[in-house]
Amino acid sequence: MSITESIEKAAKILGNQESLGALCGVTKAAVSHWKSINSIPVEYCYRIEEATGGAVTRRDLRPKDWHDIWPDLKEVA
Repeated sequence: MSITESIEKAAKILGNQESLGALCGVTKAAVSHWKSINSIPVEYCYRIEEATGGAVTRRDLRPKDWHDIWPDLKEVA
């Protein structure tokens, strides 16, 4: 699953992009921007993982560098 697909999945689970933005304290436009650049700031990933009940994980949201950001997840992988 791509980062964009992960963001879309999280938005769908939470209701829509506006709901995802509200969870993160940002606007719907910011969520759209994340999708357009295929990247999401690290500080929102854990919150999204928790809010989606693990349906969208930090690994899904940061597939290229999750192991550098959260080395504790390596043990679970």
